Amino acid sequence: MISSLAGAAAVTAVGVPFTAAFAGEENKNGKLKGNIRHSVSQWCYGSIPLDEFASACKTMGLESIELLGEKDWAVVQKHGLACAVGYATDFGIPKGFNRLNNHDKLVADFEAMIPKAAAAGVPNLICFSGNREGMTDSDGLINCAKGLRRLMPLAEKHGVTIVMELLNSYGHADYQCDKSPWGAALCEMVGSERFKLLFDIYHMQIMEGNIIENIRKYHPYIGHYHTGGVPGRNELDETQELYYPAIMKAILATGYKGFVGQEFVPTWDDKLKALKASVEICDV
Repeated sequence: MISSLAGAAAVTAVGVPFTAAFAGEENKNGKLKGNIRHSVSQWCYGSIPLDEFASACKTMGLESIELLGEKDWAVVQKHGLACAVGYATDFGIPKGFNRLNNHDKLVADFEAMIPKAAAAGVPNLICFSGNREGMTDSDGLINCAKGLRRLMPLAEKHGVTIVMELLNSYGHADYQCDKSPWGAALCEMVGSERFKLLFDIYHMQIMEGNIIENIRKYHPYIGHYHTGGVPGRNELDETQELYYPAIMKAILATGYKGFVGQEFVPTWDDKLKALKASVEICDV
């Protein structure tokens, strides 16, 4: 009998390192299965020059590097990668569509970027609700819907989806789009297939848990996924509470064909090795 939790975590009954077992099976040939379209958020690896990072991601088998501005789209494309999610505005997370006085600036920025995203093959542009600052959830819904509806004709024309990220309102204090039901209600109000939610698994585990059931329930409203370990937003291994192979299988079972973006902050000395390990955990 193994006498300590540390020993139990180190090996399985067949002697496979625990991280490999956590991934479901060892990746013996180094090739990804192709069921999940793997992407990664660039900001988590900002210390690595983008050109170098893109080359490494391509070698790992990723298809995309995301959360890039227009000037960086060509950098990843020359490595044969997509940008799954782009930026359209310099407005930050606290200033979003829930304030009517933000609409003209946001609409102008998105209307300028939507045709450029379409031409560059960027399928999604990210947006945010903004912070509550005392606003009720119902007023936030009404205001966000008013602004986003202005964008839908152009988004529909060019086939670009605007995705609003679900964030936890503890780390992003006072953020309004912090629960799946609120986001789903906004999708219904906007009434276009070109507006969806960016379902960040890390953030939603903090806010509401029940990740797999909520993916099954709200998947028609979800246009993109982000990962991250809980607690800490670090690697997706045995150090955290979510079992990502089951989550990825649940996503695939909904018929989802989009990208899954790794968005954890690596703690390993070798950041690229940490990325590769977490991608393989999600590669079901």
